[in-house]
Amino acid sequence: MTGGPDICPTLLYADAKAAIAQLTAAFGFTADAVYEGEDGLVAHAELSYGNGTVMLGSRGRGGRFDEVMTGAGPAGVYVHVTDVDAHHTRAAAAGAEIVTPPTDQDYGSRDYMARDAEGNVWSFGTYAPGASAG
Repeated sequence: MTGGPDICPTLLYADAKAAIAQLTAAFGFTADAVYEGEDGLVAHAELSYGNGTVMLGSRGRGGRFDEVMTGAGPAGVYVHVTDVDAHHTRAAAAGAEIVTPPTDQDYGSRDYMARDAEGNVWSFGTYAPGASAG
């Protein structure tokens, strides 16, 4: 590993520019790289949150990945956050569709779920995958 995460969710959006705007405004991601093609569509973007990264682009640009993703359903992505309630407040204020409010889970996490404008489900919580692995 060269400093970035080893696993990155990769999503395609009909309107990748709107997705980037929502993910940064509502969920607090940082747009680290956004590359547009000559057609004005997003060829590739990298958004970060903490030490995680999600890569995304515009649906319908062609190429093998776009072809394989044709007809694929929405994705679910989990993001570790330290203050679930503050994160939820920000997302709700930015107009994100909240699927479940912040809830304490039996396994010790506090989390909530939201859906982005294209139906992908984002879970934000205090559970840190792999933190207890050893």
